[in-house]
This record gives sequence, structure tokens and C-alpha cells, in this order.
Amino acid sequence: MDGTKTFQINPANRMTGLPTQFFATLVGKANAQTAKGRDVINLGQGNPDRPTPEHIVAALQDAAPNPLYHRYPPFSGYPFLKQAVAQRYKEDYGVDLDPDKEVAILFGGKTGLIEISQCLLNPGDICLVPDPGYPDYWSGVALAGGRMEYMPLTADNAFLPDYDRVKPDVADKAKLMFINYPNNPTGATADSAFYSRTVEFAAKHGIVVASDFAYGAIGFDGKQPVSFLQTPGAKEVGVEFYTLSKTYNMAGWRVGFALGNPEIISLINLIQDHYYCSLFGGIQAAAAEALTGPQQCVQQLNSAYESRRNAVFEAMNEIGWEASKPSGSFFCWLPVPKGHTSASFSDYVLEHADVVLAPGIGFGTHGESYVRLGLLAPEERLQEAIHRIGKLNLF
Repeated sequence: MDGTKTFQINPANRMTGLPTQFFATLVGKANAQTAKGRDVINLGQGNPDRPTPEHIVAALQDAAPNPLYHRYPPFSGYPFLKQAVAQRYKEDYGVDLDPDKEVAILFGGKTGLIEISQCLLNPGDICLVPDPGYPDYWSGVALAGGRMEYMPLTADNAFLPDYDRVKPDVADKAKLMFINYPNNPTGATADSAFYSRTVEFAAKHGIVVASDFAYGAIGFDGKQPVSFLQTPGAKEVGVEFYTLSKTYNMAGWRVGFALGNPEIISLINLIQDHYYCSLFGGIQAAAAEALTGPQQCVQQLNSAYESRRNAVFEAMNEIGWEASKPSGSFFCWLPVPKGHTSASFSDYVLEHADVVLAPGIGFGTHGESYVRLGLLAPEERLQEAIHRIGKLNLF
């Protein structure tokens, strides 16, 4: 190849404009400590620590030998799985869904949250995103070439967006908006009044609502989280994203759903026709069993997270670390001590206490001064993590 030009790969602009994968950096720091032989307690990620319930695993084992599932599945998935999620929503939330027109099967909820931006946003279009919020909202907007306008989530407004603070000209130009309750990272929940305001705001300005309901099964103190789709008019203005990852400890199975407005569901199915050929049929059969089979496992998991939350706050009380308890999700949103940023505090406790916490700045500007702790370890390990931090005498 003498005399020829050096071959060079030139990535598309959409690749160079992607946000940094925040959690990959976090994992790298944790792994570096573990490689030194340290006993690291990793509470920085949102990866469920319990196995998938046995009856769901058994359903996959039974379905896997079926030759029907060894062929390509229907492009938009098997009808029985769509019917199963519609049944679950009817039983849990009183919401009626047309399985054929109002349900799309996803390769995990994250996929749908990214795809909806690609379905609705042209380059330069505005999307309203919560700050702090789940970083993959940003990824979808970036891939679509859209522009983000942030909705601050602050303690004085119960970590809900204040639509009165959205500038009218921004609201009129926005095409899409993400909301997420129970919330990642703050652990806040939303009531029906908030969702009514959301539908009214969206209808007034012509904004599609994308409700991220990933933690919809996890609510504390006897209160079941409210679904956006329970609100009159919700289907006219948006969709909800649901996943089996958290409800049934099926994060690795990659099963999620988009539910609601039939036009948006049709667009999501269309874009997926060009990307995928749906999930392995055996997984779809097991997912249907999860949704329609015994639900005691969901209740037990919710109770376990609530017990873990209480154990964490008992330990925090002992070391003088004051914070508000989350009302949903499996996250605690905790203020950092004076003299620290969220990043410096996270790095300090990792280096000196071998505890991984997610710095709030990774979720947006308004995440500064907080860290996110995941309730994703046994109670003893959670309390040990807090006691290790307490020995640093920062509170």
C-alpha cells in the first residue's frame, strides 16, 4: 500500500455528538478499586440484585424447546404478550388498552425511550427533559439531532417540574417531553393532580408526553404509584413506557413496552421494523407468565425495598446524615456534606470507605449537591456502607 493515503474512519456527526455514558465511567472507577482487592459496596447503579422469580424462569425453560419460537417471531411481537400487559394494566391501574393498537413490545424500556425521540424529533426540535433525570433521555434527543430544554426538579416543589416556569415560547416550540415517576434519581412520586396538570400543559402546547414508568411497581408507605395513563386525556397526548426489569427482576431479559396513543405506538413499531425482528418467542412466553401469573413476588420485592430503605435511614440517623425518605423507586437521593460537590464526595467515599455512590451531577445541573444511593444490596451491607461513611466524620 505504498504511496496510498492512510485509511481513516470518519464517524457520522451523530456519533461524535453523543453524551458521555455516565454509568460506564462510574463502573470503571468501581472496578479499579475492586481490582486492588478492596471490599467495595457498589450502590451507584440501578441493577436489581435479586434473581428473577422461579416460576418465570421455569416458563422460559418450558418455552425454549418449542420449535415455533426458533423461527423469526412476528415483527411487532406475539399478540399473547401484548394481551398480557394490557391485562396487567387493567388489573393494577384500571386502564383499558387495545393490545393491537396501543401496545408496542420493546427491547427493554431504554430502547423505547431512545426511539421515541427518533420518531418525533427533527434536527433542532425542542424536547423538555427533567433535570436531574435519566441520562439516556439525552442520548435519544442527541441521536435525533434535537435540542433539550431542562425542567428543574427541586426539593421545594417535591421534585416535580413546574410548568409555569417553562417559557411560553419554549413550550410552544417543544414537540416532546419526558416525565418519570417514581423518579430516578430522586425517589419522588407523582399524584393524579400532577398528571392532570401535565395533560393540560401538553394539550395546550401540542407536546407529546413520554412517561417513564420503569419503577411503577415500587411505592412505599402503603401508596401504589399512579400511572400517567390513569389520567383522562393521557392517551390523546402521549405514551407510557413500562418494563419488566424492575417489577420482576428481569433486567437482563430486556422486555419493555410502550403503551397509549395509537399513532405513536404505530411509529415505534415502524422504526423497530427497520431495527429488529422482535424478541425471542421463549422470552415473550416467560414475560407473559410474569404479567399474568402469581404477583406475590412483586409484593414481596416491594416490601424488601421498603425494609431496605428504612434500614438505610436508621443507619443515616445514627451518623447524623439527614435526608428525606424516597416514596418510590429503589433509589435514595441524599445531600452531600458541606465542603463537597457531588463528584468530590462520591470519589472520597469510594477511596476512603469503598462505597460507590452516583454523583448527582451525572443526572443534570440540578443534581449537584446530591448523590444517588441504590437499595440494591442486603440490609446488612447497606447499613455497613452507611457506617463506613460515618467513620469519615463528614456529618
